[in-house]
Amino acid sequence: MVLAATSPLTRKLSAFAVLSEAELAVLAGLHGRRRCFAAGRDMAHQGQADQAAYILSSGWVCSYKLQPDGTRQIVDFQVPGDFLGLRSVLLRTSDHGFEPIVDIEAAEVLTGDLLEVFAQTPRLAMAILWAASRDEAMVVEHLVGIGRRDAGARMAHFLLELGARLALVGLGSREGYDCPLTQYHLADALGLSAVHVNRVLRQLRENGLVTFREGHVTLHDYRGLVAFAGFDPAYLDQTGPLLT
Repeated sequence: MVLAATSPLTRKLSAFAVLSEAELAVLAGLHGRRRCFAAGRDMAHQGQADQAAYILSSGWVCSYKLQPDGTRQIVDFQVPGDFLGLRSVLLRTSDHGFEPIVDIEAAEVLTGDLLEVFAQTPRLAMAILWAASRDEAMVVEHLVGIGRRDAGARMAHFLLELGARLALVGLGSREGYDCPLTQYHLADALGLSAVHVNRVLRQLRENGLVTFREGHVTLHDYRGLVAFAGFDPAYLDQTGPLLT
């Protein structure tokens, strides 16, 4: 029970619902098959069938699509408490790949596990649906960022979103957070070149807004960065509805 009560997933779902002892027990069951994956080795590849889903317990993962010319578009980054491959399990085929950025630990969740959760605890199923809907909202926001925000606002918005996501699971605050991403990860996620990423980060630092250095993001002027990015965290839905 301790595992379920303190896991990043429980912290995340608790933004949606106050979980009962019975629901915590079901969550503990989902964490039963724990696996470790090394950085840089795919957990699933694009087009893979019969893929399990995972609950990320520690570490960071990127989900990505490969293009015919070999270039990569990072769709999103997963942090502790996130599901990996939930949509692919339900659709039977993975439409993108998952690569650990650092060594990670994750709980393997089979399709039957999910169906049992949905049948036994409908309110917990609603919380998982909320988490999946929130992830979809983030993908929509990323699309807007790549299509309509300039490079500086795009970067600032992305760093603020990461901070909010990490704060939800106790790994970040308005002062900053640890972040293992390289400039190449940021380039593949934000539709920029690595050189452009370096230039944008330097400009944000020189403007006294944020510094990203040696695996840590320091938010010097949170309100100023929010204004610069036009960041409205409402799409993250981290304040409710807290079902009881």
